Amino acid sequence: QVQMVESGGGLVQAGGSVRLSCTASGLRFDDYAMGWFRQAPGKEREGVSCIKWSGDSTNYADSVKGRFTIPRDNAKNTLYLKMDSLKSEDPGVYYCAAGHKGRAKGCSLSDFGIRGQGTQVTVSS
Repeated sequence: QVQMVESGGGLVQAGGSVRLSCTASGLRFDDYAMGWFRQAPGKEREGVSCIKWSGDSTNYADSVKGRFTIPRDNAKNTLYLKMDSLKSEDPGVYYCAAGHKGRAKGCSLSDFGIRGQGTQVTVSS
């Protein structure tokens, strides 16, 4: 059974930092590109950042470039999202997702069919 479990969300002050984690089980982690997607109230789910199965290629939404990083540890089957300089537009439910390396080349949600339940990030001003 495939599972993706996110953790690390919570209430963070604007300008602060938080690190999200996503641990996957039931799949061969290094066969999958991984991504973080977020959904804010009243908005569609959007891609935040994705990383190639090998970890040597990443992409970021323009809104988070320079503030977020997306490392992965294939030995631990874990994906991270380090979020720095948090802004008022960053809150939402953050989901990690996996897409098979043969299909997921960018950061399109439709290519990442294995998804976690999400973790809430709230930013206080």
